[in-house]
Amino acid sequence: MPNVIFIEANGKSRTIDCTVGTSLMKCAQLHAISGIYAECGGQKMCATCHVYVAEEFLGTLPEISDDEDEMLEATASDRLPNSRLSCAIIIKPEHENMVVHLPKLQR
Repeated sequence: MPNVIFIEANGKSRTIDCTVGTSLMKCAQLHAISGIYAECGGQKMCATCHVYVAEEFLGTLPEISDDEDEMLEATASDRLPNSRLSCAIIIKPEHENMVVHLPKLQR
């Protein structure tokens, strides 16, 4: 299981094991990561699972879909070039030690 490092807006970090094939959002919820609300349940219908993925891992992610792109335009915190919806990221072995920053606001 790859380790993923979540860093809260206040700088506090937490490393968790994520099961391959599980969405980053679900992994965060299973480990009670605060700041991932996922109000739509992972359907790319809200922006409450918005995260900032470390640049070195962006190439391991699928392209942003039209649905995800639309929702990223509605984030409570600034959309940055490394903004993604955690529900759209499916954990793979190459995500070992992936760093994910949480925004200050989700809603």
